[in-house]
Amino acid sequence: MSERPEHRKDPVDAIIDQWATVRPDLDTAAMEVFGRIHRLSRAMGERAEKAYARFGIGRGEFDVLATLRRAGEPYTLSPRQLSATLMLTTGGMTGRLDKLERAGLLRRSPDPHDRRGLKVTLTDKGLGLIDEAVGAGLAVQTEALSGLDAERAGQLAELLRELLRTTEDRQD
Repeated sequence: MSERPEHRKDPVDAIIDQWATVRPDLDTAAMEVFGRIHRLSRAMGERAEKAYARFGIGRGEFDVLATLRRAGEPYTLSPRQLSATLMLTTGGMTGRLDKLERAGLLRRSPDPHDRRGLKVTLTDKGLGLIDEAVGAGLAVQTEALSGLDAERAGQLAELLRELLRTTEDRQD
């Protein structure tokens, strides 16, 4: 992509340099972008896990609680809605719901409109926990972005939005 000053090299640069040595014919521009996205995702996932662990939950449990919280009052969704939003099988969802229900963070109750269905609702304890956990997760993300000024962070967000949209549009 561009000349990389020695003092600014990262692990992706080392990989790119190795490819340039053994396969100088390759255009590795995409590898530079996606290699860094992958490494950022992994690093931030680990930081988020640590932030959520303080609340006794992992990323999977956070995702369930956050999805219910974002649904707005009364913070209730069906297991099917949760599974679809989180792209989980019903079996995977059941395990998460069992754990969160045992912890008193949500409750399952019969759906009054479908006698075969269930509704999942945040408890007051779950609402308080997710509000604290989302704040802790955002603090970790904000700290990671602190090396960029607001304009550059906005540009990065826009570029990633565009890349995500075009990537998802081309899935088939």
